[in-house]
Amino acid sequence: LHSAFERAIAQYGYGGHYQGVFPVKCNQQRHVVEQLVETGRRWHFGLEAGSKAELLIALSLLEDPKALLICNGYKDLRYIETAILARQLGRQPVVVIEQPDEVPRIIEASRNLGAAPLIGVRAKLATRSSGRWGSSVGEKAKFGLSIPDLIATVEALREADLLGDLRLLHFHIGSQISDIAVLKDALQEAGQLYVQLAALGAPMGFLDVGGGLGVDYDGSRSATAASTNYSLQNYANDVVATIRECCEPHSLAVPTLVSESGRAIASHFSVLVFNVLGTGGIASTDVPESEAGEPLIVRNLRETLGGINASNLQEAWNDAIKFKQDALSAFRLGYLSLEDRGRAEQLYWACCQAIANQLPSSEQPPDELRELGSALAGTYYANLSVFRSAPDTWAIDQLFPVMPIHRLEERPGQLGSFADLTCDSDGKLARFIASGSTKPLLELHELRDGEPYWIGLFLGGAYQEVMGNLHNLFGSTNAVTIRLSPGGSYQVEHVVRGQTNAEVLEAMEHDPEALLERLRRASEEAIQSGDLAISDARRLMQHLEGSLGQTTYLEG
Repeated sequence: LHSAFERAIAQYGYGGHYQGVFPVKCNQQRHVVEQLVETGRRWHFGLEAGSKAELLIALSLLEDPKALLICNGYKDLRYIETAILARQLGRQPVVVIEQPDEVPRIIEASRNLGAAPLIGVRAKLATRSSGRWGSSVGEKAKFGLSIPDLIATVEALREADLLGDLRLLHFHIGSQISDIAVLKDALQEAGQLYVQLAALGAPMGFLDVGGGLGVDYDGSRSATAASTNYSLQNYANDVVATIRECCEPHSLAVPTLVSESGRAIASHFSVLVFNVLGTGGIASTDVPESEAGEPLIVRNLRETLGGINASNLQEAWNDAIKFKQDALSAFRLGYLSLEDRGRAEQLYWACCQAIANQLPSSEQPPDELRELGSALAGTYYANLSVFRSAPDTWAIDQLFPVMPIHRLEERPGQLGSFADLTCDSDGKLARFIASGSTKPLLELHELRDGEPYWIGLFLGGAYQEVMGNLHNLFGSTNAVTIRLSPGGSYQVEHVVRGQTNAEVLEAMEHDPEALLERLRRASEEAIQSGDLAISDARRLMQHLEGSLGQTTYLEG
């Protein structure tokens, strides 16, 4: 990110520099924020906070006096006072005014403490964004000042003798900007606002372009919700060039450029690895032995299977469907035994597999035959909770790259989707990346007895664990922090155990000790009634105590 802006600054002869901040909301985990602060220290990389708790995190970790601490979100008097007092610790907080009612609070806090923060203003741009978060910006946006509010804020700060502390203009046009044209329009509008604020007497000095630097989740490099039609260098070039063009005609010094590119940074921090517990929905395609006296329906399916060849695939598919429906109708009327219905279904699936095997891989099959893939697909049972570890796949149909992380030298022989551990039909992964599109099934391997099968979900480092919930009381997963070294080696730096059953119970205000005590009393009553031996009761309680300390996910 810094290198891209440095190249753009050099290319366009920009007189300022770039100084990024990381929005803590994207991933508040301590090891992530600490690593970002440590790695970004040489560029004076800062942090952005959107709440009082996030502000405290940022204050404790951000020791560089030149790094910016951008204070966004709703603010009460204590939030503002905390930011002002942070200047005594050598921090550089910028309190961004996002609502008109924050202006009198900043004035009050400054008078109470005899000091003022650096002040910023967030503008509601008329430019509308595109994509999933397009409706979150514009004149009806949740945060920001309208143009009349912006003018009133400048005058209020002037009257309070605080206009000299107004140093930053901030705007935000969505979490994932897919189309670079939208960014260009917003930059032109924001650039002119910056020039006009300086003309009104504010010293300014910083322009915060907010978040929105997108992630190309599906690799299509297109203006779709899961991609971007620009590169990181395109983004930096447009920011630098546009702001320079706005300031130059007015002989105004260009600002230090700030971005809050949390998604683009944090997405790459995480790979979610989960194992597959088993499969279902994959019908047996073994051909049952022929038996004397088979019903006509079963014989018809057997003849269809025997006659399948490359020239009659469509006809065979139609016949197989028809005979399977006939078998079901006959069973409902009592004319077909359970065993014969089972043979009919086995033969039907054998027909499906035989037809699929005959389809030429180089040609697009007829529409009717495209259903074969879904018919033969399996459900892979994943040892995870989508609601805990990848909630955006459920909430907003977010696409993430998903693929096996081993057996890569083997050609996958099965199509499938994933079902998670929750008792919820929405707990699934059933949208996968295709070439510039999506597909409901993923190429997977057949499971082997006694061998684990590992799957990776990539680019999920932003928001996912933070926004995950305890649906069905599946808690956080184990987390391992790995540092890559030159030459391909790596070092395990931290291991954080996932939540135990006891911890998730406590989160729901259940007392594990009280729970065990109730079970202990129940076991004593069972002993007294003769329903439970003392040795069995001891073993039962040891098992229950051990279960409380175990992971919420399945073992093996």
